[in-house]
Amino acid sequence: MAEAADTEETNDEPPAAKSGGGVIGMIMLALGCAGSAFGMVYLLTPSAPSAPIEACVPGEVATVSIPSSIKEDMAYQELPEILITVGQAPATRYLKMSISVVAPKDSLDNVKKAEPVLMDAFNNYLRSLTLADFEDPGFYPHMREQLGRRAELVLGSSGSDGVLITEFLLR
Repeated sequence: MAEAADTEETNDEPPAAKSGGGVIGMIMLALGCAGSAFGMVYLLTPSAPSAPIEACVPGEVATVSIPSSIKEDMAYQELPEILITVGQAPATRYLKMSISVVAPKDSLDNVKKAEPVLMDAFNNYLRSLTLADFEDPGFYPHMREQLGRRAELVLGSSGSDGVLITEFLLR
């Protein structure tokens, strides 16, 4: 009995506080999650299309409108085919690619004159790529953007309006 009294006297420490947030913490966490989910849906949902979609009635001829990205004053200059090896030595994979440069009609002669410089810029970029880059589906828009930047560097910002990849083969 004396031992029990001794242990009670030596254990004068206050009881340990509970860890965790309790009910109020859980309610605040749930409200925070619900608020952030609502905000993500509300802010990231695209707006409704501006023009109504019209159905084509059988027997009627549909009118084709030219997209706004195709401009009447633009021309397309096809460059020679690019063929490079991909990967480390011994490289058994290769990339075959055809590119067209989009340029204003009045500067098409400048594109033809700058063709060797364009090919050099494109080859330098494409040779720096690895096989892992091509395996990522999200890489292809980035590659097209990089090729367009190089065309703008060579031709100037008014001399190029981007590039079109007309043929792409990775083997």
